[in-house]
Order: sequence, then C-alpha cells, then structure tokens
Amino acid sequence: MKTLVIAEKPSVGRDIARVLKCSRNNQGALEGEQYVVTWALGHLVTLADPEGYDAKYKEWRMEDLPMMPDRFKLVVIRQTGKQFQIVKNHLGRKDIGEVVIATDAGREGELVARWILKMTGSRKPVKRLWISSVTDKAIREGFRHLKDGRDYLSLYAAAEARAEADWLVGINGTRALTCKYNAQLSCGRVQTPTLAMIAAREKEIRNFVPEKYYGLTVSAHGITWTWQDKKSGSSRTFDKDRAKTIAERTSGGVMEIVRVQKTMKKSYAPGLYDLTELQRDANKRFGFSAKETLNIMQRLYENHKVLTYPRTDSRFIGKDVAETLKERIEACGVGPYRKIAGKLLLQPLRTNKSFVDDSKVSDHHAIIPTEQFVQLDHMSSDERKIYDLVVRRFLAVLYPPCEYEQTKLTGSCGGEQWSAGGRMMKEPGWQSAYESGWDDEEEENEVLSMTRLPRLDEGAQADVTQVKISEGQTKPPAFYNEGTLLTAMEKGGLGTVATRADIIDKLFNSFLMEKKDKDIRVTSKGRQLLGLVPEDLKKPELTADWEKKLLAISEGRLKKKVFISEIRSYTEDIVGEIVGGEGQFRHENLTSHLCPQCGKRMLSVQGKNSRLLVCQDRSCGYRETVARKTNARCPKCHKKMEMYGKGEAQTFVCACGYKEKLSAFQNRRQKEGAGVSKRDVQQYMKRQQKEASQPMNNAFAEAFARLNIGKDGDD
Repeated sequence: MKTLVIAEKPSVGRDIARVLKCSRNNQGALEGEQYVVTWALGHLVTLADPEGYDAKYKEWRMEDLPMMPDRFKLVVIRQTGKQFQIVKNHLGRKDIGEVVIATDAGREGELVARWILKMTGSRKPVKRLWISSVTDKAIREGFRHLKDGRDYLSLYAAAEARAEADWLVGINGTRALTCKYNAQLSCGRVQTPTLAMIAAREKEIRNFVPEKYYGLTVSAHGITWTWQDKKSGSSRTFDKDRAKTIAERTSGGVMEIVRVQKTMKKSYAPGLYDLTELQRDANKRFGFSAKETLNIMQRLYENHKVLTYPRTDSRFIGKDVAETLKERIEACGVGPYRKIAGKLLLQPLRTNKSFVDDSKVSDHHAIIPTEQFVQLDHMSSDERKIYDLVVRRFLAVLYPPCEYEQTKLTGSCGGEQWSAGGRMMKEPGWQSAYESGWDDEEEENEVLSMTRLPRLDEGAQADVTQVKISEGQTKPPAFYNEGTLLTAMEKGGLGTVATRADIIDKLFNSFLMEKKDKDIRVTSKGRQLLGLVPEDLKKPELTADWEKKLLAISEGRLKKKVFISEIRSYTEDIVGEIVGGEGQFRHENLTSHLCPQCGKRMLSVQGKNSRLLVCQDRSCGYRETVARKTNARCPKCHKKMEMYGKGEAQTFVCACGYKEKLSAFQNRRQKEGAGVSKRDVQQYMKRQQKEASQPMNNAFAEAFARLNIGKDGDD
C-alpha cells in the first residue's frame, strides 16, 4: 500500500516529492514506489454561501436575518474545483492506505487539509508532517518523525470554529448594515476594532493642544551641559520666566563638577524575529507593507528555502534547533556575512535563555536561516533586504553583549543642577553583526551619546562660556503607519501573525482607510461606518477574547460547540442592534454621472488597479471602469500610464499630460523593436477586463458575489 501526501501548494509538493523520490507524473500528482504526492492550491473547500442553505438568501433582505445554519455546509471552490477532483481521485485509490497532511503547519493549514478529507468522505488513517522549513533535510527528518493525525484534531476544531464564527458575525453583520443603509458596508471582529483604533488616534491628534516648553544648555569644561530640574530630573520647563531667570543667574558663572559617575554597562542583542517584528522593521527601514514583507518571506521560505516558516509568533528557538546552529551559520556565512559568521565558528557557540527556551516556542520557533546553502545572486533586491534583516539578527544573538563605559557628570552653576555625559565603547559584541552600526530609535533618543569625554575630576571648576535657551512644543502622538499599526494590533490582541497583513489590506481595499504619505487615515466612509456598527464590535477586547477561546479549543480546554453557541447569541445581538439603529449613511463620492440601468447618480470609486463608476443602489449593482492602471511607460517622463475609454477610443494618459491612442502606442512599440504583438496587447486587455469584472476585495467574495461591488470581511 502507498501513502498519499497532501501539500498546500504545488511548489512545496514538488519539493516533498523530490525528497521522497516521487518522479512519475500521474494526474496532478507525483508518484514513487512508496508515496504519491499531490497538493491543494490554498483552500479547495470552503463554507457554503447563504444561498447554499436556502434559495431565498440570494436576495439580501433584513427579514431573513440572522441566518443561523444548524450545521454548516462545505462546498468545493469553483475556481479550484479541478484540483479538488484530482486530490479526491487519489484519495479514492484502493492502493492508498494512509494519508499524510503536509499543508502549512498551523491553524489554517490544518483546515485546508481537513476540509478536503471531510468533503471527500475519506476515512483513511491520517498522519501529520510538522516542519518549520522546507529544506531537504527538514523534510527527511519530518517524515522520519511523523505525528499521529489525531493529535491535531483540537487544532482543526479551533480552525473550523474560527471560520464558522467569522461566517456568522461577518456575513450577518454585513448584510444587516448593507440592507439597513442601502450602501456597501461591512463589519468584522478584527477589521472593525482596528479601524476604531485608527479613528481614536486621529481624534486624539485633533484634540491635542500643544504647549510651549523651554530648555537650557551651557558650555563649560569644553563640553555641553543640559539643565535638569532638581526635583523631577526633567530637562524641560513650561515656565518661560523661570528659564530666563536661570539663564541670567548662570551667564558668566562657574560650573563646578560635583559628581563623576563611571559605570561599565552591557547591552544585549535584540531578540530573534517573529513575523510581526519583522514586518515592523521592514516597514520602518524599507517602507514595505505588512503584506509585501509576508510575500517576500514566503518566497524565501518556499522557493529559496533559506529562511524558516514565516507565520510564527515566537521569538525563541528550542534546544533541538539550537543543536543545528553551526550548520545554519555555515550556510548563511557567505558574501557580506562571511566575516561575521566566521568569527562565530572559531569559538564555542553561546546559547542562553534569552533566545533558547522550549517553553516560549509556540507552533513554530522564531524566523532564522535554514541549513540550505545560500545563493544571494539568485535573490531579488527586496528578498536580499529581508534576508539581510533576518541573518544579521540571527548572528547578533550569538555574539556576546556589547560593553561600554558610561560616564555621567553632574555639575552645579547658578544654584541649578546640570548634567552631561557620554559613552566609550569597550567591546562591540553583538553590534559587530551590523556593519553600518546599530540603528535603533530608542537608543537614539538617549541623552548620553557614544562619545569620549575629556578627563574631568570632581571639584573641578570652569567658566561658563555660552548660555542658550531652546524652545519647543509638545507634540501629539503620531498617526499610525503600517509598522506602528502592527504593534498596536499585536498589543491589542487583534488578529494573528498570519492574518494582520490581510486585515490591513482589506481596510485599504474596501476604502475604509487610506494612506497620506506613510500616515494611515480613516476615510469618510470609514468614519460613517464606525458610527453605525454596534459599539461592542468596535472593542479590541472582543477579538482578543475570541483568540483566547480559540487557543483553548486548540489545546483541548474548551469545546467548539460551547464557543459557537456563544457566537450565535452574539450574532443575534449585533443584528438586533443594527436593525434598531437610527443613523444615516451619506455617500461623499457621488458624481453627476447617472446609472444607465436605474438612473441614479453613480459613485466614483478608486479600486486597486482601476478607477470605476459604481451605482449607489446596491440592488442595481451596475459598474463600469473609467480608467485602468497599466505597465505602459510614458515616453516623456517614463511613469506608468492609465488607460481610458473603450474599443477604438482606448487611450493611454500620463499624469504629465501626455496622451496616446492604443493604436499609436502599438505602432510605436513595434517600431522601437519591443516585440509587442497585437496578440500580446489583446491578451493584456482581456486580463484588464477580467480584473475589472472581479470583486474589488476577495474576502467574502464568494458570499457577496451577488452584490457585485467592493466588499470586505475579516479573519
């Protein structure tokens, strides 16, 4: 008998097949003497749409809410139905005696495989491959130590509970809002409190009243001294007259050194990366969105196989992984890392509880390099940037602490206290891993800089040569950017490491929030939505409570049916609250264009890759594309142009004012020798039209297909 291995993606399936010596193609699978390896394409099976329970739910009507299926139905996703049939056929083979689930080792990965097995009715014994990297070595080790599939039934229960709860709250809440206000509105237990958090920050900034403050510095003994309040230790005063009085008393005075403190200090390397910390750093340093960082990490994990599993919330490794550190250092010790890694290999490796702790490893350990040989020239520029962050952080924790001598001087002049100080590096330690120097905002804000001070003794006196009064204003908190929003979501228990990037994307794609430079702002639509959704749904405590209960289900401490029963009651409450609401929704993007189907004014909507006109009446659903983003470059300024019009009138338009008809563009490109054929352009235009006909957001897309305009949902 053979074993069927189900991977989550074709690329991972092919890697597993190569290791298991499965080289014969067989109907969407790779087969060998002992194993048959096939794959999903992400989810192949999902929860049925409301109309899958009753045809009346095709119409969105308030009187049908809340929709509460007694038992949830599964359906095969239409777009991947062919692949599902392939997997089903292999599961039904008589020579297949056992199944190995080799989908991503996490909650959603478990759901991908279990729903396939449930939909096919397979009763064959199940084992689980649980690995954190897809190198050949990790795959071989994983198959030597396969787990009993029954050990992961609780994880499956938690994953299914999450999906069913999001269906109940998301679909019922969204239909209630949409029917009540005749506008494409949606709510969700992660996206709504996230949006509320951004709105609260904006309100805090709007209501902030700045205050002027003053600081003083003087020059003496060849260094700059800063005034400090004797009681509070603050270097600011909000009393301008007090600052002037101190300056007058100090000017022309003598600075006496009353205390010299020299202390040897140690600083330790920052912890290893989990996904959220990596997304935060990548946003701060390179401006990458959370989604971009996750996608790059996924390529480094799946394609290059040089980094471990990205969707982890742990910043520690276990003792078993610590035993492989030497091989990992050797693998990544190439190019710019050769010297840093080489020093580590010349001495015994240092491990301690700061990064090796089995009790702090969740489903997966921290993101670190694998034992796979690295070919940096095979990586894109963006992949190199993310890889560099991970490798340097990994090497840094293996170095000893950074040691420096900190000197703090306390002086007295004019009856006031003054301070100065600096640092002198003794041993760079872990900072050696950062060739251009360690860059950290918190350290930059410290009073003491890494500078050498002249030798000074207590009791020494010197004339004050210069007195300066500085003036500043208190600042409001900063607007959220993607990095700081991730931090706030993590602290508030909103979402998981695997879903936060998608939630942020959904909020952008559903026009509930927007970017102004790097700052994230709530749109008019978002602000109105927050005024209409139930108050309880805006609180981060809700989703944090869900995640705690889902964790309890995955650990066998809570029954799934108890959790779902609570969600059913909660769904009834929020639908009732929406129905009884007295608010109004006003479209602020109305245009003078009239809908050709119903005659109502249309809305101007900015999609991800196009600008559209959408009928304001959701029951009409008419929409048309006004302009589409293209990859065609302007011959004058070389920026990407937009495509306007239809048929023969299709025209490229650039922001610089340049215009060019599609036919002229084709002729020009052929003359330039670009080899762009008419067929290429036709295929491109078909692809653009297909994208324009798709829903603007993919979450709940199947469920909301009848709406045929932008929708969104939640994890």
